[in-house]
Amino acid sequence: MPPPPGRRFVARDFPPRTYDIDFAGIVNNAVYIRWLEDLRLALMEEAYPIERALKDDVAPILLSTKIDYARPVTIEDKVVGRMWVPRMERVKWHVAAEFTVGERVHAGAEQVGLFIRLSTRKPIAPPEQLRAHYAADFAP
Repeated sequence: MPPPPGRRFVARDFPPRTYDIDFAGIVNNAVYIRWLEDLRLALMEEAYPIERALKDDVAPILLSTKIDYARPVTIEDKVVGRMWVPRMERVKWHVAAEFTVGERVHAGAEQVGLFIRLSTRKPIAPPEQLRAHYAADFAP
């Protein structure tokens, strides 16, 4: 499930650390949640950094995370994570990600989130800066 051609995406290297490894000698499933957070913040950094969001009284909130673990990752593996925005709705935004070692996908993920006004804790539309940045990805 790589990013579609022409789609904006962020990529980061995620070298597994000793503390990421569980008793079976593979990266613990919970580590992928941290990696997804790093990728989501990198996506935002390109158009609407978290520092700016907080100054604007805005915060991202996660509603759901789905991860498909296809192959185990070990401490020797060189993991690359990629994330993109496949869809943005009136209130929700969707992100997709993959974690590869070489050319092989080891895990794929989808997350759904929204943004809230911190002072009211009420949902708001995805910030215009994000919408504008990714608008070309949704053009027909």
